[in-house]
Amino acid sequence: MSPFTGSAARTDRWEHLRVEVVDGVATVTLARPDKLNALTFGAYADLRDLLAELSRERAVRALVLAGEGRGFCSGGDVDEIIGATLSMDTAQLLDFNRMTGQVVRAVRECPFPVIAAIHGVAAGAGAVLALAADFRVADPGARFAFLFTRVGLSGGDMGAAYLLPRVVGLGHATRLLMLGDTVRAPEAERIGLISALADEGGADEAARTLARRLADGPALAHAQTKALLTAELDMPLSAAIELDASTQALLMNGEDYAEFHAAFTEKRPPKWQGR
Repeated sequence: MSPFTGSAARTDRWEHLRVEVVDGVATVTLARPDKLNALTFGAYADLRDLLAELSRERAVRALVLAGEGRGFCSGGDVDEIIGATLSMDTAQLLDFNRMTGQVVRAVRECPFPVIAAIHGVAAGAGAVLALAADFRVADPGARFAFLFTRVGLSGGDMGAAYLLPRVVGLGHATRLLMLGDTVRAPEAERIGLISALADEGGADEAARTLARRLADGPALAHAQTKALLTAELDMPLSAAIELDASTQALLMNGEDYAEFHAAFTEKRPPKWQGR
């Protein structure tokens, strides 16, 4: 995402999210605990716009996405979204579905790693948000459910049919998206849906620890690694190798690469600048 901005002012208050940025780590909390953090039209739009702002500002080096209360996110609000979409025409429905996809693209394309801290349920759109993150840190009691076919819709919602086979393989993805069955943390870890299993009640803290480690590291190297992982999913090997070569040549001209050599020579830890 481009760092260049127009005349619009920075957003100081987000109505549908709780946002905190400290020393390069952003914590974004879905904060409707009475509704298991069910998403509304406003929540989707805020996530889309927030990620764009943070990407432009370049002050964030890692982001934790968490949910308040008993679960991570139960998906789209049954009344405020499912009920509302029943009265929309095709153009309005297309606009809505494109917006939800824009949120997933923003998670994948933002220039910093995103860590989903999952406790309780991550269902429907909540499961896809977690899937889109670079890391998923979960409590032992966490559970995932891609529920779209259970409400009569395609399991390929918000990019799930693209992302999930690339994380867990086609066989597991077919089962999860077609049947909508709940996957509990032990199985989710076994099939690769969970990046790290935390202690009971420890997902948020484990995610913050990982975010701090990432934020203290070489931010530009992390950003480029994330970009390559996404871009090369659909490339032939020859194109991927050429993109790798071009990226490494650029980074070898960077300050962090020279700083590593200086730190190694002087027998001290590197002071990463993200440049």
